[in-house]
Amino acid sequence: MSKSKRVSRRSFIRRMATTGAAGMAVPYFVGGNALGQKGKPGANDRIGLGLIGCGGMGRGNLKNCANSPDVVVTGACDIWKTRRDAVVAQYQSTAKPYDDYREMLQAKEIDAVIIATPPHWHCRMAVDACRAGKDIYLQKPMTLHVGESLAVRNAVRRHQRISQIGTQIHASENYRRVVELVRSGKLGKISVSRTFNVMNQGPGGIGNTPDSDPPAEIDWDLWVGPGPMRPFNSLIVHDAYTHCSFMDCSGGWTPGMAPHIIDLPVWALDLGYPKTTYCSGGRYLIKDAGDAPDVQEVVWQYPDFTMTWMMSLVNSFAFDFGRGQPARRLGIYFHGVNGTMYADYGMHQVVPEGDRLKDTKPPEKSIPPSPGHEREWLDCIKSRRQPSCNADYHCKIDVPICLANLSMRLGRAIHFDPVAEKIVGDDEALRLSVPEYRDPWKFPIEYI
Repeated sequence: MSKSKRVSRRSFIRRMATTGAAGMAVPYFVGGNALGQKGKPGANDRIGLGLIGCGGMGRGNLKNCANSPDVVVTGACDIWKTRRDAVVAQYQSTAKPYDDYREMLQAKEIDAVIIATPPHWHCRMAVDACRAGKDIYLQKPMTLHVGESLAVRNAVRRHQRISQIGTQIHASENYRRVVELVRSGKLGKISVSRTFNVMNQGPGGIGNTPDSDPPAEIDWDLWVGPGPMRPFNSLIVHDAYTHCSFMDCSGGWTPGMAPHIIDLPVWALDLGYPKTTYCSGGRYLIKDAGDAPDVQEVVWQYPDFTMTWMMSLVNSFAFDFGRGQPARRLGIYFHGVNGTMYADYGMHQVVPEGDRLKDTKPPEKSIPPSPGHEREWLDCIKSRRQPSCNADYHCKIDVPICLANLSMRLGRAIHFDPVAEKIVGDDEALRLSVPEYRDPWKFPIEYI
């Protein structure tokens, strides 16, 4: 490690120890529309929209936005030329191609960007977009490290950007009904929520495609960007499913799915940050080209409440949510003194505790329907009010997930001060909560 890097990281530890998440400095990157100086879109203006990351999820988000008459697609950015050119061809009358997102962020015709790249890029791109005065739709997982999560949140605050994290299930009617029922108090005090995502990839996992030279049209150095350099493997870039088997660029299947699932108890119970996080697990069975764990068990301890997470790639038994034939299954349980409610994306059911649950009638609807996750973001760009899954809210989801992966990496519980927003009593964990980016990329430490 160079002397400059050692000094930088020592300075970070010192700053975190004294100021928590409050300290900020002048950014090194300032876009042409920085600090929101560009006029904000009015109620009747068209929103100039750019896409960074032209894979399947990004194209889906872009399509959902572009279907609205008040949106014009003005840019598409990807280091993979074939994917980028396919998006530009779809919106050829208005969209300009970019192979470097920093150039896109200078474009005056772009008001907002969808960031749908691999997660190891999310923090750097989101912070730079906010600095450049662009509103952001950031795909989940929001980030892979605690420091990154706080940096994105702080950049949104500082530059007064509109942010939406891409947990689209949050927009569902079923989630709204679950939140209303939990908040009605009918279940009584809820002491435990259990969440999970399971599947069975078998010993072969995603396969053993060997590492190789990247295709000529992929700038592999730029794809890896701030992450640790590794050889190209076609499974890493094939799709979001295979991508989740590679730890450095995805964080594994817990960041891949937990944002959708623990969102429900965080929302319904208005959870803050956990005080203690412990994660156990490992790579016990699967032998494929990846390196992510095939089993993880997480316990998050809040004041008077515990939330758990179970992730398995080697068995798909899912209690009330299915068994037998291997399949991907997920669920959420709320255990209250009067009864248990279990739910997934599309259903929920209440199981009374004997005669303790006196009133089984669903409460009156109180949460308005969503116009759609992307449409909500577009409306908020015009109104300048934050949407429901903004970076401030989603920090309460992303930070616990980041703490879980860090706990598994270190093999011990991580203690977190929810007020100071920092890891306490563990200098190594505090240091590792902020990634050291590969040169020449720099972590935006001024936003911690």
